[in-house]
Amino acid sequence: MMSIEIKEIHTQRELRDFVKFQMNLYKGNPYFVPALMVDEVNSLDVTKNPAFKFASARYFLAYKEGKIVGRVAAIINDIEVNELKIKKLRFGWLDMIDDIEVTKALISKLEEVGKENGLEFMEGPMGASNLEKAGMLTFGFDRIATAIGQYNYAYYPEHLKKLGFEIEKEWVEQFLTAPKSIAPKIYDFAKLVTERYKLKLLHFKTAKEMQPYIKPVFDLLEESYKGLETFVPISEEQKAHYAKKYSAILNPDFISFIEDGDGELCAFAITMPSFAKALQKANGKFFPFGWYHLLKAKKKNDTVEFVLIGVHPKYQKKGITSIIFKDMFETFTKHNIKYLETNPELEENQSVQALWTDYNPVQHKRRKTFKKNIG
Repeated sequence: MMSIEIKEIHTQRELRDFVKFQMNLYKGNPYFVPALMVDEVNSLDVTKNPAFKFASARYFLAYKEGKIVGRVAAIINDIEVNELKIKKLRFGWLDMIDDIEVTKALISKLEEVGKENGLEFMEGPMGASNLEKAGMLTFGFDRIATAIGQYNYAYYPEHLKKLGFEIEKEWVEQFLTAPKSIAPKIYDFAKLVTERYKLKLLHFKTAKEMQPYIKPVFDLLEESYKGLETFVPISEEQKAHYAKKYSAILNPDFISFIEDGDGELCAFAITMPSFAKALQKANGKFFPFGWYHLLKAKKKNDTVEFVLIGVHPKYQKKGITSIIFKDMFETFTKHNIKYLETNPELEENQSVQALWTDYNPVQHKRRKTFKKNIG
């Protein structure tokens, strides 16, 4: 049996090798959507990702016969561990060939890091903060990933189960068909709610006009989800970072922002044209032609991805989503959108899933995080 060597990486060159391994592993796979190399490296760079202001990460590569055969990131969120007293080692960027001995070696390294830091269990895949990708695909291996989702082979969860992991959280993803019409009562109800609460639907012509509202989106997102047991506060640096990142790729036509009578953002919905196929064509490179594929997808597309929705707690269950869905319907009709794909929604969050009733929903993907005690 060939031995497997686990090496910790430290240099920028090694970090690029860490990113390239996944792209090599999935080369030619029709369902995998590669991130842009520069974005992926920056998200892992502790000097560039603001999540590492309150988190630390160590990256490991697995070698067999001199070749890279696996990778993993061991992450400690200091707020989670020290303030919330959740003694968890996060792990992410787990990729490996179909060899359970490789997976076992990577998990053993995670256990070693967890023990060194006095942690009680590990959970993943997930990033340094709750704003980053989470969950391992467990159903839907024959469907193309979304631009902000992630794909993995079917043997990944099987390896983790064999190594003693249990399911912790589960998300579902829906594939939807845009309706050709919506009931008149939705228009009537949207008008009623708008007038009752003195609401204002905001539209933007340019990303520059939209920019001042991106950070309030994250403030509202935090307000909406801070009651959850697993919630970890979002830092001001993170809000500014993601505001800059997403304002560069979002199409203002596909954004619905709602202000209340006091001029405060009280609800939002963000969709965007699907970049999945464009990113496949770019193959991790913005130059020389990646930018062209992405720009083309942004301007002309028949599919959109549902990114985020948020409603301030004091406006929840008051019908404000009727305004959002009326606006979305009009936008999709204007742009000849035929399909809509959600990104992960917590399986128990039935209220969000109920929003899609008029869109002929098909649950086509499921993903989970896995948990194991550190002995």
